[in-house]
Amino acid sequence: MLSTNSTKTKEMFIVRALEKILADKDIRRSHHSQLKKSCDSALEQIKAELISAGQIAEGNELPCAALPLPKNDAASIINAETYFLPFELACKSRSPRIVVTALDCLQKLIAYGHLTGSIQDSANPGHLLIDRIVVTIYGCFSGPQTDEGVQLQIIKALLTVVTSQHVEIHEFTLLQAVRTCYDIYLSSKNLVNQTTARATLTQMLNVIFARMENQVYEMPPPPNPINGSIHSEDCNGSTGGGSSDETSADADEVIASELLAEIITAAYNEAMKDVESGGEGEPVANGNESSHSDHDSVELHSENDAVVTAKFTHILQKDAFLVFRALCKLSMKPLPEGHPDPKSHELRSKVLSLHLLLLILQNAGPVFRSNEMFIMAIKQYLCVALSNNGVSLVPEVFELSLSIFVALLSNFKVHLKRQIEVFFKEIFLNILEANSSSFEHKWMVIQALTRICADAQSVVDIYVNYDCDFSAANLFERLVNDLSKIAQGRQALELGANPIQEKSMRIRGLECLVSILKCMVEWSKDLYVNPNMPAPALQVQSPTATDHDQPDTTIQTTHSGSSHSLNSNQEQFQDLPEALEERKMRKEVMETGIELFNRKPQKGVQFLQEKQLLGSTCQDIARWLHEDERLDKTVIGNYLGENDEHSKEVMCAYIDAFDFRQLEVVAALRILLEEFRLPGEAQKIDRLMEKFASRYCECNPQNQLFQSADTVYVLAFSIIMLTTDLHSPQVKHKMTKEQYIKMNRGISDSKADLPEEYLSSIYDEIAEHEIKMKNNSGLLQPKPTGKQAFITEKRRKLLWNMEMEVISLTATNLMQSVSHVKSPFTSAKHLEHVRPMFKMAWTPFLAAFSVGLQDCDDPEIATLCLDGIRCAIRIACIFHMSLERDAYVQALARFTLLNANSPINEMKAKNIDTIKTLIMVAHTDGNYLGSSWLDIVKCISQLELAQLIGTGVRPQFLSGAQTTLKDSLNPSVKEHIGETSSQSVVVAVDRIFTGSMRLDGDAIVDFVKALCHVSVDELQQQQPRMFSLQKIVEISYYNMERIRLQWSRIWQVLGEHFNTVGCNNNEEIAFFALDSLRQLSMKFMEKGEFSNFRFQKDFLRPFEHIMKKNASPAIRDMVVRCIAQMVNSQAHNIRSGWKNIFSIFHLAAGDHEEPIVELAFQTTGKIIGDLYQRQFAIMVDSFQDAVKCLSEFATARFADTSMESIRLVRTCAQCVHEAPQLFAEHAGMENDASVAEEDRVWVRGWFPMLFSLSCVVNRCKLDVRTRALTVLFEIVKTYGESFKPNWWKDLFNVIFRIFDNMKLPEHVTEKSEWMTTTCNHALYAIIDVFTQYFDVLGHLLLEELFAQLHWCVQQSNEQLARSGTNCLENLVISNGFKFNESTWDKTCQCILDIFNATLPQELLSWRPKAHSSNSQPQEHNHFEALHIRCVVQLELIQTVDNIVFFPATSRKEDAETLAQAAADLTGGRNGSQSQLLDCQREEQGMYGYLRTRQLLTLADCLMQSHRFAKRFNADQEQRSLLWRAGFKGSVKPNLLKQETSSLACVLRIFFKMYGDENRRSDWPGIEKELVQVCKEALGYYLSLQSEAHRDAWTSLLLLILTRLLKMSDARFATHVSNYYSLLCEMMCFDLKPELRSVLRRVFMRIGPVFNIMSAK
Repeated sequence: MLSTNSTKTKEMFIVRALEKILADKDIRRSHHSQLKKSCDSALEQIKAELISAGQIAEGNELPCAALPLPKNDAASIINAETYFLPFELACKSRSPRIVVTALDCLQKLIAYGHLTGSIQDSANPGHLLIDRIVVTIYGCFSGPQTDEGVQLQIIKALLTVVTSQHVEIHEFTLLQAVRTCYDIYLSSKNLVNQTTARATLTQMLNVIFARMENQVYEMPPPPNPINGSIHSEDCNGSTGGGSSDETSADADEVIASELLAEIITAAYNEAMKDVESGGEGEPVANGNESSHSDHDSVELHSENDAVVTAKFTHILQKDAFLVFRALCKLSMKPLPEGHPDPKSHELRSKVLSLHLLLLILQNAGPVFRSNEMFIMAIKQYLCVALSNNGVSLVPEVFELSLSIFVALLSNFKVHLKRQIEVFFKEIFLNILEANSSSFEHKWMVIQALTRICADAQSVVDIYVNYDCDFSAANLFERLVNDLSKIAQGRQALELGANPIQEKSMRIRGLECLVSILKCMVEWSKDLYVNPNMPAPALQVQSPTATDHDQPDTTIQTTHSGSSHSLNSNQEQFQDLPEALEERKMRKEVMETGIELFNRKPQKGVQFLQEKQLLGSTCQDIARWLHEDERLDKTVIGNYLGENDEHSKEVMCAYIDAFDFRQLEVVAALRILLEEFRLPGEAQKIDRLMEKFASRYCECNPQNQLFQSADTVYVLAFSIIMLTTDLHSPQVKHKMTKEQYIKMNRGISDSKADLPEEYLSSIYDEIAEHEIKMKNNSGLLQPKPTGKQAFITEKRRKLLWNMEMEVISLTATNLMQSVSHVKSPFTSAKHLEHVRPMFKMAWTPFLAAFSVGLQDCDDPEIATLCLDGIRCAIRIACIFHMSLERDAYVQALARFTLLNANSPINEMKAKNIDTIKTLIMVAHTDGNYLGSSWLDIVKCISQLELAQLIGTGVRPQFLSGAQTTLKDSLNPSVKEHIGETSSQSVVVAVDRIFTGSMRLDGDAIVDFVKALCHVSVDELQQQQPRMFSLQKIVEISYYNMERIRLQWSRIWQVLGEHFNTVGCNNNEEIAFFALDSLRQLSMKFMEKGEFSNFRFQKDFLRPFEHIMKKNASPAIRDMVVRCIAQMVNSQAHNIRSGWKNIFSIFHLAAGDHEEPIVELAFQTTGKIIGDLYQRQFAIMVDSFQDAVKCLSEFATARFADTSMESIRLVRTCAQCVHEAPQLFAEHAGMENDASVAEEDRVWVRGWFPMLFSLSCVVNRCKLDVRTRALTVLFEIVKTYGESFKPNWWKDLFNVIFRIFDNMKLPEHVTEKSEWMTTTCNHALYAIIDVFTQYFDVLGHLLLEELFAQLHWCVQQSNEQLARSGTNCLENLVISNGFKFNESTWDKTCQCILDIFNATLPQELLSWRPKAHSSNSQPQEHNHFEALHIRCVVQLELIQTVDNIVFFPATSRKEDAETLAQAAADLTGGRNGSQSQLLDCQREEQGMYGYLRTRQLLTLADCLMQSHRFAKRFNADQEQRSLLWRAGFKGSVKPNLLKQETSSLACVLRIFFKMYGDENRRSDWPGIEKELVQVCKEALGYYLSLQSEAHRDAWTSLLLLILTRLLKMSDARFATHVSNYYSLLCEMMCFDLKPELRSVLRRVFMRIGPVFNIMSAK
């Protein structure tokens, strides 16, 4: 049912249009009669319709919004065709006004949706009405002469049809619509119309391709989906955009009209601008142009059915494809020869088609990018077109081609691997490298490269797919090398380029290089860790720029190449960096082999076979010669022609690879000789032709013409000769056809010759087409010669044009050859690819940037170079490429001009920027710089110097080239040098040091090493500087909070440096170092430390080193003060540091300066006196060091200190005694692991302390050592209770060393003093200790002690010898009651040994030596020693006596005997008293503890001593001799005392044993011995001559006689009977009264005993 409003609108358009047509004056012409008739009938029909519509409207006025669209109304559809007829006729009329009116109305009807044309066309079955409508519209255009108004209306109408939602046109109709606009653009003279047509085309294409892309996403799917058939019955089902109400139609109309208005206004403005700017913009229409457009349209028309529709999933895809392919073909049309007219049809058509293609490609959606048909079209048409247009001499065409290529690269590279390679290799790089190419071409190429280099994915993909592909060219490498040359200004001089252009070219080259590096940085940014999160302030432009910094270089985080890759399934296998790198290496080896082959083929083959890149069979080699394009064709020819067996086999295999079936000889020969250049030698050609003939016959056995291979062989040879003859410029007289035919007579084996026509045809073909090799792209490489500079501009242009043609031809051929090849393309994803890329390209990058900085002062170039270097450093850093990183950092450092050998007076702005860049690198890449920190820190150090100059300080410390005073510098240099101290630089440098705390563990160590290295250099200069030293202190503060593990690594370096600096000869520097150390230590100590760590120890070690190595008293004093301060303020935090502290005080103790020693000792005293009481537990580890330190103080030069320090040792002993468990707990120290827990207190507590005291004893003056010895034994006696047996052993080893000191041959006086004092003292002390702890020590150490005593008595010191025996006596008397039998055996043995060792045998044998000058002192020493032996013998006799009978017993006994005898004389005493005395004196000696055999042993040695003395005393002559020689003073020497005391002792022992009931069993033996001794004694007495001698024996005789009297009668009888005669003899002597008295008693007793007389 028709609605009023819609009818009204429609009728209004139609009525108004029809009336306007009828009103036109041209309608009256006869040929318009049919038009007039149809207009009238249409108007009548409409009137009738309006009347009926009006009736309905009267009673039922509905609001507009609710009305349905007229196109859904059946009546409207039926009538549409009726209404269309007058318009169709109007369009066919030749009257412009009528046509414009008709077109305008049609356009409005379609725009409003009143005319959809979706019914079948009655006039043309199988087509829709809309097709007829479109044909009508574009039929109005009749070439260039069409009215301009009509042209504009056609454009409007067609745009409406194509863009309208209500109508659908497809395939040929759509193509025609596009074509018409295209034709109008080409042939219209009106600039507005041209521009409108072009804008309309753009709009149409956008709509066509957008619809195709959107169709995929439309949901739900259309009710009647298109199934690939073009002639769908109901197309309007697929519109998907038809809205159901009137308002949307209005909206469409509004949009369409707005769009048109916009396009036309813009076009008009542009046209007016062109007219104003110069001349007539309207091309002259001529016949050619119109025919050209017809030709275009024929092209378009003929394509319609060529496409297989099954490839498309939707009709819209086919539409888009047809349009795209048509444009590709248009762009392929050749231009006329020479320079075409810019207004010519051909050129404008090409430019427009390229523009439109570019538009399509730049907006390509996923469907277009992935559909196989589009990819095929790009490969077969577009790429070939590009290879043609890519070398066009028309700049616009060239530029568009490049833009299209860039678009292809970004959107379609996955499908165009080989095409991209051809384009790069044959066009881009050739133009860049060619000498003759024009500046304009180079400039455009580099512009395109700039866009390519800005996309990280493309850059990495180029490397991965070409440089790492075995069969592809190294595009990335070549590109970087070419860009590097351009950036360095080393590229070939272009045609007509002026210096400004050359500079801009250079800048572009640098920009490309920097872009590539930025892409690499961007690509690998996930591996980079920035130590400073806030962005650096100095940034010129960050290498990792954010999106808003450089929108064109950001890449998707996924790095995906194309999500619609045709071969994406292969990617995961291919994109492995390791595999690619390995492939790249193999490729490099292959390239080396090829290069070698091209020089020496045999070696090349051998090399590749060794590397296993080439098979070993001849077939493998032949296949390689066929397939590898990089081989030199001439070399292949020579190699194949060689005469050796191997080459012949390869040649046979090579020719056998050709297929000559169904080919004429010439064609076969052409195929063969395309592959290599024939060698010059006839024999080589001969061999090749022979094989060729054989292979040809093999492939063509049916050929009737040739009976045998010989014929082919001769013919082939003649063809080659003919080619040479006809085409060689050297041959002046060319061969004629007749001559050729004649030459080939009789070569056939059959009777008949080869047919003349056949030979004639061969001649003609060779004359027309020379047999030559395929063009090898390698031959196009420019070969610059020295004379090229003199070529004229004109000649160079000509050369370039020729070269362009060759390039174009090669590129086109190659494009066509690869158009069907499918090469898998890898979309790179791994970050690792950047490493090999950079490794390969870092040198050209560096060359470009270095030259740029070196040569140019242009700020733009400098900025680019610095940006590039910074990115390069970043990459080298990320991938830990130290060689490359160092190279770039050194380059940067060199251009700061801060190096010691650079003249600072040449400082320019670029150098300041370089300094800033270097600082920035240090700031952002510090974690990765490694050894490169050294260069940076050096520059920073020198920067401080530059700042001194800049701020006007007289640079007297600038060495070498820098000694220019500021005043003599020119103003600009002054300004630049001044800039080094600008706020930004100062802050940035500062930030490096403050930022050091954010560096990682390894980086901070590298940084510190560099800083120390530079600091050493600074301090060694004539005018030392402390800049770096101050910075070291700063960074130590900043980094002190690091974990201990890192800090200890840092300190390893810093400590070493402080060691060096602290020992600097310059006191000021050493003071600074020390003060810094002190402050750092204080801060460090505040942190405290856990037990078993040693960080403090490491930290304080420099103090120790300085103290040890620095001789300056002031510095040493300072060290001690620093440590004292530390102890006073930080004692509670110090742990392992105590070791160092004591070590330092130890060193201080040996100082010559009393204040230093005093201060050190005060502090040590405080530590031990005060801190040990409070915190001994945490100081246990350093106890040994403390003790050592005290011992050092004890040996110091200052007595008070020495004494005091020994007192402190006692305090230490108390601490150890109170807390032995502390030593056991602290296990894990250096070498204590093996020590048992219970022994630790000894090893680490007692022993060091006692040992150090023994050292003091060994080293010090008498008073100190006496004190030390006293304290040593005091400690042992006081705390010995807790000592274990093995401890005692250790202790006595040390104590006995006191005596060792005297075993050294030293000055006699010192030695004797030592023996008399210290050894003596020690001996008695030892005995005391033994006595106190005999239970432990007896079985442990008695033997050692005896040995020591034995040693003492042998010394040539009387005091010591006496002491030895005394001590032995004390020991035995004090402890004898604890001895067991074996101990007594040892004791007796010791006494025996001492007796034997000290018997002065030499007294009997001594004779005076022959007189010599030094004999006196020697004799004296000798006599001294003998004298001491005599003394020892006496002492020993006394000792034995004392041991057996207790000291003084014998003396008392002798006295009593004498007294008794005297009493006998007077008769005042009786015997009972003496009996009583005996009883009182019971057993205090050791007699009771000694076995008989032991007593006999003692008696035996006493007897030996006695007999020796007798011998000596009897030898008057010897005694006189000794006396004269000065032995024993003024009296003649004798041994009377020895003689008598030894015998007395023997007698006492025997008499004691004789009366001992316990030894009854031994009595017989004893009696025998006793009788013997007494007889010997009495006999000797009787033999004595001297009165004095006899007097000496009185006590002995008294002893014997008294003891005789005490015996029982039986015994008395036995004895007296033995001595009787001797006793009688004695009466003859003049005896002393006492003796006579006793003798009388003996004789009186004899009477009763022997019954001579009766007892009284």
